[in-house]
Amino acid sequence: MDFITGLPRTRHQHDSIMVVVDTLTKETHFILVKSTFGTAQIANIFLRDIFRLHGIPKMIVLDRDEKFTSKFYKNLFKCFGTNFNFSSAFHPQTNKEN
Repeated sequence: MDFITGLPRTRHQHDSIMVVVDTLTKETHFILVKSTFGTAQIANIFLRDIFRLHGIPKMIVLDRDEKFTSKFYKNLFKCFGTNFNFSSAFHPQTNKEN
């Protein structure tokens, strides 16, 4: 997944394109987005336009910073109704379900 930004605005105020490539089939999707969209909106668009065609991805390659990637995954799985319980090897007590 990548974003092409800084484009002229369309009549619906889209100024960016989200590009998603399925590495297995080499199928490419170009989705109009706004540069002001947050991670929750991008996750919803991904769910609507990509997930319905390809299912849950095993891996997403995204050349954004770790904060965006982390928020994107949290919002994507929030759309599924899935809760995350993050833990570390040094704090096993956080592995407990709520």
